[in-house]
Amino acid sequence: MEADREVDAIGLLCPLPVLKARKVLEAMEAGQVLRLLASDKMAAVDLPLFCREAGHEFLGTTDIDGGMTYLIRRG
Repeated sequence: MEADREVDAIGLLCPLPVLKARKVLEAMEAGQVLRLLASDKMAAVDLPLFCREAGHEFLGTTDIDGGMTYLIRRG
């Protein structure tokens, strides 16, 4: 899936990946997709919860070397 923006949060610990995602998503238009790269294992729990609470759509994850890719559609 094509992403409109990408944020590299590899090496950052919770809650920084979520905070970076929130900041970028605020500047995006509804329907645009953010790709977030993160290595903190808590992001797998925190990001879906954040999306539910903030009204964004969590599209899923993919394993990458050194972490995970998370896709989020701006609500």
